[in-house]
Formats: sequence, C-alpha cells, structure tokens
Amino acid sequence: MRFSSTLAASLAVSAVQASPLLARQGPVSTPKVDDGIILNYALTLEYLERKFYQEALANYTQADFVAAGFEDPFYANLKEIYVDEQTHVSFLSGALSKAGITPTNELQYTFPATDVLSFVTLSSVLEGVGVSAYLGAAASIMDKDYLTAAGSILTVEARHTSYIRASLGESPFPAPFDTPLDFNEVYSLASVFITGGSSPVKLPFMAFPTLTLQCTQYYYEADRSSVTFTGAFKAAQKFSVTKDTPIYAVFFSGLQKLPVQVRITAGNSDYKVDRIPAGVAGQVYVVLSKSCTEFNDENIIAGPAILEVYPKGGAPSTPHPKCH
Repeated sequence: MRFSSTLAASLAVSAVQASPLLARQGPVSTPKVDDGIILNYALTLEYLERKFYQEALANYTQADFVAAGFEDPFYANLKEIYVDEQTHVSFLSGALSKAGITPTNELQYTFPATDVLSFVTLSSVLEGVGVSAYLGAAASIMDKDYLTAAGSILTVEARHTSYIRASLGESPFPAPFDTPLDFNEVYSLASVFITGGSSPVKLPFMAFPTLTLQCTQYYYEADRSSVTFTGAFKAAQKFSVTKDTPIYAVFFSGLQKLPVQVRITAGNSDYKVDRIPAGVAGQVYVVLSKSCTEFNDENIIAGPAILEVYPKGGAPSTPHPKCH
C-alpha cells in the first residue's frame, strides 16, 4: 500500500487559505532565537501533533483501520503514538514553566484527512516534518540538558515516522541521513493547519508563501521525473521577479541541498523542473530560491513543498489514485 507523493503534498497545503499566520510580504532575516523560543517552537509542533492523533482516535475505530488495510496492532500502536505526543506536550510545557518562561497554548487546527488512508498518509508527513524540525533546531540549543531532551524526543519521532512509513508500504528508512529544516521552513509547513486561536507567546517566525505541486498521475523518481509548481511564477512576481530572473528549485534531502534552475511554462504562470536531481530519496522538501548557492530565508520566495521521491526505476508502475 504505497501512498501518493502528490496526495501527501495536497494534504499538506489544502488548509493554507484558512491559516491566520502571516505569510512573508517582503524580505526577512533568519530569526534570532534562544532556548525559551526553541522550546515554545517545539511545543507548538507537539500541540499540533497531539490534536491530530486525538481527532483521529475520536473519528475512526479499530475496525475502520482494519477495513482500510491497517491490521492489528496498528490501532493500538497509534494510541501509543498519541500518548507519546501528549507526554511531549507535558514535558515541554513543564520545562518552560520551571524556567520561568510562559508556555504557548494549544491553538485551533484543521486537518484535511477525510478517511483512514489520508489520515495515515498525513501522519507520515507530519512525523517526518517533526524529525526535520528537531534536527534543524538542535544546533541552536545552548543548554546541554535541553539539547539532550530534544534529541530524546527526536529519536522517538523518527521511530514514529519509520513505523508509519512501513505501514504504508514505503521504505521505513529511505535515506542514510534525515533532513534538517530551519525554523521558518518548519513554521511554513505547520501554519497551514492552524486556523485560529491565540497564544500569550509571540514567536519570531513567519510562513513563506505556499509552493503548490501540480497533480500528476506518476510517482516522483530521482533523476527522471519532472515537477511543475502551479502558479509559482505568477506568485513570484510579487517579489520583483521577472521572466529574466534566475530562480532555483532547491531540493532538500538528508544533508544535501540540490539546486535546479526552473523554467517558465508556456502559460507564463508556472515554474517547472524537468528532472528531479539524482540522489534524493524519501520525504524530500523543495523551496524556490533566488540563489543557487545561498539557501537562506532572505533568498527563499516560496515553500517548502513536500515530495515522496523513489529511486530511479523504483516507483510503482500503476497510477496513484488521486491524479489519473
């Protein structure tokens, strides 16, 4: 039971219009953070994951999962994942309070999963983003005890990811390295699910404009598949981009950041990459950047989008269910 990379991407962006978080309107800089900000950043993500699993356990029964092909003990293990996320929320909130720092609170969320399969697919995406978030934040954590705690949570999130991926028929460990993402990149992905609420904590992060993948009936393969970013050139013109401005799709996979120059499609609205670079695998992130060497927040104009990428020749031969 392999899941669609396009399905995963569409699930991850379908709620964006409802998000109350600010999208980038002009140049931004890498945010200044301290350990308190990082802990509240992690708590924000854990609240989101906790609510996601809480809703699924309320909406779907054990029999629903079995009928969808997820046989026992999947449902019982899902309950354990929920308990893990609840424990992470309690731990991070307690650590902040103990340090005299106000913890953020749970917001309001919308998750576009409509059945068991789309829920498990989105679970795989969210768990992968969680791994990337903790990994990307690690270098900024100053307190050794906090760093150890974050590492301990990261490894649990990685086990969640592997288990869910294997349950979907995907490789549980498709690459030798996990992929770090920075604060604004992760916040951009999380923000699409946040639909309301308020917090006493204002985090210094902003969401980049959404990068939308065109639906395709084919699974993505490294060194073979093309990718079209719907409406991306039209949207980029808000950032003073013209048809003569070189723009690069930068693929994040493991510790690699691989730029490929995009071209404008015939309709003068979309950007397209004719071939995903070789060497990327699994849950891959892609942003649009004005630079082919410096992939910082100042140069990113959209993204990240999420792709599930297979080795060349290794993708399923049948069209996936969402785009045929």
